[in-house]
Amino acid sequence: MYMLSEEHKLTVKVIREFVDQHVRPKARSIDKGEYPRQLLKLLGELNILVPTLPPDVGGAGADTLTQVLVVEELAKASPGLATIMEIQSSMLAENLYHNGNKVHREEVVPKLASGEAVGAFALSEPCCGSDAAAIQTRAERRGGEWVINGTKMWITSGLYADYYLVFARSGPAEARHRAITAFLLHRNSCIEATPIEVMGVRGTGTAEVRLNDCRAGDDDVVGEVNGGWKIAMWGINMGRLNVGAIGLGIAEEALREAYIYAQRRIAFGKAISEFQIIQHYLAEMYARTEALRSVVYTAAKMRDAGDSDFPLYAQVAKLLGSRTAVDVVRLALQIQGGYGYSTDSPLEMLYRDAKVTEIYEGTNEIILNTIYKFMREKFA
Repeated sequence: MYMLSEEHKLTVKVIREFVDQHVRPKARSIDKGEYPRQLLKLLGELNILVPTLPPDVGGAGADTLTQVLVVEELAKASPGLATIMEIQSSMLAENLYHNGNKVHREEVVPKLASGEAVGAFALSEPCCGSDAAAIQTRAERRGGEWVINGTKMWITSGLYADYYLVFARSGPAEARHRAITAFLLHRNSCIEATPIEVMGVRGTGTAEVRLNDCRAGDDDVVGEVNGGWKIAMWGINMGRLNVGAIGLGIAEEALREAYIYAQRRIAFGKAISEFQIIQHYLAEMYARTEALRSVVYTAAKMRDAGDSDFPLYAQVAKLLGSRTAVDVVRLALQIQGGYGYSTDSPLEMLYRDAKVTEIYEGTNEIILNTIYKFMREKFA
């Protein structure tokens, strides 16, 4: 298995056993809208809900490659669960551990790592998903505290979160990203969450979240006042790498389903795998999936090595991961024909789930813009 140590291979074995025993039996229930809170707790018991954190706060002291391996394996059975997990782990718990204060690290992070608490990353708004620097949610100082008002949109786990990492404008709109502050808010009556029905990755508790005069103290600020953009980007870069891993898991599962079906499906007196066009489809799917694996695993290793090009490779992983997922599932579904289009086939769910990888954590159009900006710096 490419680039994997014996320890990484053992992690894959453990998580595959977990997926087969606990996730696959629940995958369709999650797809129908069931939020997998119990599975988060089980992942926490194995110390792999947030594997990169130290053991004393509920992690496994593992590297970033371990993180993406867990996400990849979860995504094979339930991209929805993989999405919840990667946001709770990289974008919330790990982010708070490295950028939050003592209370965040000692009281909140262990709850997120164990699955006792659920967290949500609240950045996107009705006005601005891709243009996150234009957010309109405001945080104003009143009587020694912050008062936050605004609306967040498309928030994964928003319906069920116990904690919200909220990004709010703490200065003039024209200052854009230089006047955004991150706050960690505990759920209370000032937060109103409304469900959003989505095409794929169902069961993720996706919601519109309204903040109505939410009070926050200085201890609730994550990082520095007007330094929220750094916190957001810290989470988003890891989020984009994780989307690459989700795409990899989806592509692997779709390829496996298509290959097995092609061996068993008889047409014109022989298995359809004997037809050259089907062989070419499968070969193309395999080549693209393995190329994606190389990019995702390399980006993970770059992060741990402190490579300055990691943010660039995270964007590339997201772009290629999402495109590969959509294209491989499309070909797999074509191989399965009518069966693939029915809800009896896992591909029907994977096809819907794959599409959102081209949209969330930054649309692919925005990702291309970002990649080009990095290119200009490299080639200057």
